[in-house]
Amino acid sequence: MAVIADSRKDSYQYSTDVQSSVKKKIQCNHGLKMFILALSFSFICKSLGGVLMKSSITHIERRFGTTSSEAGLIDGSFELGNLLVITLVSHFGAKSHIPRLIGTGCVIMGIGSFIIALPHFFMGYYKYESALNVNPFENSTVAYVPCSTDLNSIGNNKSSDILESGCKTKSGLPTWIYIMMGNMLRGIGETPIATLGITYIDNFAKEGHSAFYIGILHSLAMVGPIIGFLLGSLCAKLYVDIGYVDLSTITIKPNDTRWVGAWWLGFVILGILSIAAGTPFFFIPKSLKKGIKERKISVSSEAPSTSESRRQRENLKNLKPTKESKELAGFLYSLKRILGNRMYVIYLIVSFLNFSAFIGYITFMSKYLEQQFSQSVSKTNFLLGVTSMPVIAISFLCGGYISKKFKLSILGDAKIFIFTQILNFAIHITLFLFTCERRPVVGLTVTYNGSQPETHPPNISFSFCNSDCNCDANLWDPVCGDDGLTYISPCLAGCKSSVGHGNDLVFHNCSCVAANNLLSRNTSAHLGECPRRDDCSRNLIYFMAVQVLSSFCFGLGGTSSIMLVFKNVEPELKSLAIGFHFLVNRIIGGILAPIYFGAMIDRTCLKWATNKCGGKGSCRIYDSMSYRNTLFGLNLGIKSPVFILYIILFIIMKKHYEENNTGSLNNGEINVDESNLKEPLKNNKEFEPSAHEDSETHI
Repeated sequence: MAVIADSRKDSYQYSTDVQSSVKKKIQCNHGLKMFILALSFSFICKSLGGVLMKSSITHIERRFGTTSSEAGLIDGSFELGNLLVITLVSHFGAKSHIPRLIGTGCVIMGIGSFIIALPHFFMGYYKYESALNVNPFENSTVAYVPCSTDLNSIGNNKSSDILESGCKTKSGLPTWIYIMMGNMLRGIGETPIATLGITYIDNFAKEGHSAFYIGILHSLAMVGPIIGFLLGSLCAKLYVDIGYVDLSTITIKPNDTRWVGAWWLGFVILGILSIAAGTPFFFIPKSLKKGIKERKISVSSEAPSTSESRRQRENLKNLKPTKESKELAGFLYSLKRILGNRMYVIYLIVSFLNFSAFIGYITFMSKYLEQQFSQSVSKTNFLLGVTSMPVIAISFLCGGYISKKFKLSILGDAKIFIFTQILNFAIHITLFLFTCERRPVVGLTVTYNGSQPETHPPNISFSFCNSDCNCDANLWDPVCGDDGLTYISPCLAGCKSSVGHGNDLVFHNCSCVAANNLLSRNTSAHLGECPRRDDCSRNLIYFMAVQVLSSFCFGLGGTSSIMLVFKNVEPELKSLAIGFHFLVNRIIGGILAPIYFGAMIDRTCLKWATNKCGGKGSCRIYDSMSYRNTLFGLNLGIKSPVFILYIILFIIMKKHYEENNTGSLNNGEINVDESNLKEPLKNNKEFEPSAHEDSETHI
């Protein structure tokens, strides 16, 4: 009887252990799924904010009267904030409560978004350049005579009339400094999300599943840019002071280069979403302990003894063993170790070159589509949101699935990444082919008789047809004449009278139009620039189609590019490797690229506006051909040296992994001799599989 009782007791104890193991495993899986879901939401908010800033940067540039290089500095302030804390967060954060750090970062991002929108609420109404000397927000019955010799005439206002208070803060700093500070705060809050989030997943996911989870994460994160572009498109359609002014008095349309949309509204929405995204992280535990079965297969997460970690240690055995250093000393020693890794350093150079080219390109892409194809900012944001972004999301998911399906090693990931980048570069070159002719703007791109100038730009403001008009040559208030040419202002078109109100305003008796239209009695001009030819619209369709194909190739290698960051270093250095990788990309790509891209693009400007303080403001019109050559030339020029580095990187990686692995390479997968891995466990009772574990394997 005693034997039977003992047997029942052992059976009950075994059943309890199995149930406890299954329960822990379920809790671990549920905890990881909850973390991935919450992290996906935070990634969406993070990427939404980045795209929203880039889709709004043109309107911010116009609202605050900045140049493209200054707008690039505002955009790059996000990376500057990230730079201040990313390395320390990556190193010390990995030892802290990762979910709570991510939650706190989301809240900080939300506060930064609110600060960005703040200037709108204490600035005055937006006053755009207009030949009308009346308040554009009030109805007027005064007759408007653009071309007049009377200095007191309503048509002879000077650009100084648009000057207004509030162009600087009380300290003498420009008002856009608040946007820069808020964007910098967003960068600080974003720091733990990308670096620590991926580390947390890699620590507690099953072996070989990390790449798939990261692929899912980045695919879901691409929902953020889609929403960001669509939200930016919606806000761009709404006038900046909507709800405060009578829109019927506004004489400009969304496709006018003076139009400013409700850029601030998107950041208010972003702030609310960011704070909501951070809430779930405060309820996720610091660690997700694995069950008995999980420990049998790959040992616990606290001990650096998983087969994947062991494989990385074997591959990187030429590096020095970990020292028991504390705090800053340990950080400096770890940093020295990753910088002594040739594979990591070469890939780091590859990454910041690619990142610099991408950031500079995407920052000014919306403006390029506006200037090259005469599209409104709202439409360009919409096109990018519904074409390129969904394709990148799908390709990210495909890349993660391929890595998981074929169980690719680090060399397999490198092959996919290099191949997709070469294909993306080749496709990108063809975008040069799809352009439109220069816009025919009299005095800037064509002469007053409509012919191409011998020197470009001609900078001829006056001609015999408007010599008797007292015009302001600095004013930008374009009108389209019946001769098919765009004039800088109705005064420079020589218009003597006007009829209508608001957008319906029409100018008549335009002497310069009459000079080019001798066979017709039509001498009128309408508000806005002249429309482009039909083939320009077709070229836009071709351009977007090729852009979509290029985006697919770019995203297909996205998951592999992330795996290359931390799979070439030892397991305990993953977090620091990712953090330092992001750090260098932020400095060279995120901060500097928008500034020097913007500075080069500024050189293609044909007509500058006057800002609220009386200085040079935003650019009204660019030379579209020079803009194209500058944007694509810089983008492709920065990427060109990368191909040499690709070859060097792959040769070093292949030689390194073939020399340092006890197994062989088979179809891109490393096969390690498992007998050598099991030997150290024979004398370790803690990890020796028990009878219970063997039985559990069959359950």
